[in-house]
Amino acid sequence: MSRMTIETAELRLFRLFMTVVEAGGFTAAQGELNLSLSTISTHFAELEGRLGVRLCRRGRSGFKLTEEGQAVYDELRRVFDTLDRFGARVRGLRDRLTGTLTIGLVDNTLTDPNFPLERVITRFADAAPEVNLAIATRPPNELLRDVIGGELHLAIASFPRIVPGLSYIDLYTETNLFYCGAGHPLFDRPDDMVDLDEVRRHRLVARSYWGARDIKIFAISAPHATVSDMEGAARLVLSGRYLGYLPDHYAAPFIQAGRLRALLPRVLSYHSPFQIAVHSDRARTPVVDLFMTLTREEIAGR
Repeated sequence: MSRMTIETAELRLFRLFMTVVEAGGFTAAQGELNLSLSTISTHFAELEGRLGVRLCRRGRSGFKLTEEGQAVYDELRRVFDTLDRFGARVRGLRDRLTGTLTIGLVDNTLTDPNFPLERVITRFADAAPEVNLAIATRPPNELLRDVIGGELHLAIASFPRIVPGLSYIDLYTETNLFYCGAGHPLFDRPDDMVDLDEVRRHRLVARSYWGARDIKIFAISAPHATVSDMEGAARLVLSGRYLGYLPDHYAAPFIQAGRLRALLPRVLSYHSPFQIAVHSDRARTPVVDLFMTLTREEIAGR
C-alpha cells in the first residue's frame, strides 16, 4: 500500500481488528461485535488488503498474530489510547461549568418557606464554583421581557401572563390575603361586620403588572394607588390609609407585631402559581439546566 488516508471506514476496521485480537480470535469476538464469522473474516481480509500485510494466522493451532500484526496492534493501541484521552478532555471542556448565570426574581420572596432559594444557591455554588451568579429583582412583566430579550437566562415569579416563546415550569403556590393596617377604620371591626360594599368604599392598592385584575372583585373603575412591588404595597397598607393584597409569609411578622390584619380571608384570598420561565427555543446550557434541576429538587423535597 503506497498511501492510506484514514477515514471512518478504516477506523471501524481498526476497531474490529483490535476487538478480535483482545477477544483472542474470530469466534470469541462474535458476541462483542454482533457479527457473523463470515462478516468478521471479510472485514479482516479487507483490512489486510488495505494495509498490504498479513495480520494473523488461523488454523488448528488457533488464532495468532503475525509479527506485522503484533506491530500494527501495538501501534493502534497507542493511537486509540490517545484518542480516548482526547475525547475525555473534550468532554471535560464541554461539560465544564463556567461563565455567568443571570437569574430574575420578584421581590420579597426571602420569607417564603416554599421557596428555599438559599439551599439551591448553596448546592449550585458547590457544583459550579467557577460560575458567576447575577441576580436581578424586577416586577414579573419586566422579568418576562428580559428572558425573551436574552438579558436573563431564566426568571422565577408568579407571572401575570403567558408569553409565546417561553416555557413555564411549575414550582409552588403562594397564598395572598387582603390586609388592613393599624389605624384604618376597618382594623378593629370584626369580619362579620365587614362586606365587599364596605371595603370598596376605602382606598385600594393594585399591582401594576396585574392590570388591576387583583381588585376586579371590588368592581371599581380604578385603584387609588398602584405599586410594582410588595414593599410598596406593604408601606401603603401599613400607613393605615390603604387596603391591599400581600403574600401571607410577607405579612406574618407585621401581624405578630399587631400592625396588620387580614380582612375577609375566606373571600379575599388567592393563590399565585410560582414558575420558572425560560426561553423555549434558545439552547439551554448545562449551567441553566443544573440550576433548574436543583431548584425543582429543593422545592420537591421541602
